[in-house]
Amino acid sequence: MVPFRKMHGLGNDFVVLDARRADLPMTPARAAAIADRRRGVGCDQFIVMEPGTDGADVFMRIRNPDGSEAGACGNATRCIASLVAAETGADRILVRTIAGDLPVERLGDLWRADMGPARLGWQDVPLARAMDTLHLPMADAAACSMGNPHATVFVPDLDAVPFEALGPRLQGDPLFPESANIGFVQVLNPEHIRLTVWERGAGLTLACGSGACAALVNAARRGLTGRAATVSLPGGDLFIEWRADGHVLMTGPVATAFTGSLDLDSLPL
Repeated sequence: MVPFRKMHGLGNDFVVLDARRADLPMTPARAAAIADRRRGVGCDQFIVMEPGTDGADVFMRIRNPDGSEAGACGNATRCIASLVAAETGADRILVRTIAGDLPVERLGDLWRADMGPARLGWQDVPLARAMDTLHLPMADAAACSMGNPHATVFVPDLDAVPFEALGPRLQGDPLFPESANIGFVQVLNPEHIRLTVWERGAGLTLACGSGACAALVNAARRGLTGRAATVSLPGGDLFIEWRADGHVLMTGPVATAFTGSLDLDSLPL
């Protein structure tokens, strides 16, 4: 039996396993089985903590509910940093992912993660061909990468968007060779936007940290907001700042819902 922790950031929820002291026989199929909300524990992303090396406090491996591996997850980054900080007493934690290193800092009851620089080139997203990432030839959208591909679709009324129809169609557009997370944004004022994200491999989620970062960056690039704003998601608010050096900072809460244990041998390989 392997212990796990169910955590979330604004309702964006994760099953977290710790493989820092012993390898776990984890496969994409097992991750997908655990993430299943009817037959498993259920989560938006499945997280495995692995040993940190070369200055990193921890390595965070991320899988989507379909078992595919993801490069970044802002809400999970804050959650994992809070676990390591609880063990060490440190207020600053360096989380390593396949997309790069993410420094996280405790700010009272909140956690601020440096999600790294926004990548704005068409090759960085990536897109299927050369084009201006600020004006895509689909909907009213802009694109960037926050360690994973994001398209931000600007809409006048978020409540009128048919997410279940548009999300999968835009996510699978040939313009995105690696698929993409689709964020639907309504700008309320230069310091406040609303966002709902259709995540690749997960569908609609209550919050998406990297999606919130991409939404603020793309809105600021279009002159719709300043370089800092509150991003309101269905699960709550994140504060996003796009610094002059290109790095994007995300501040928000973390929470543990419950803990338990899993019989990995009963799950598919």
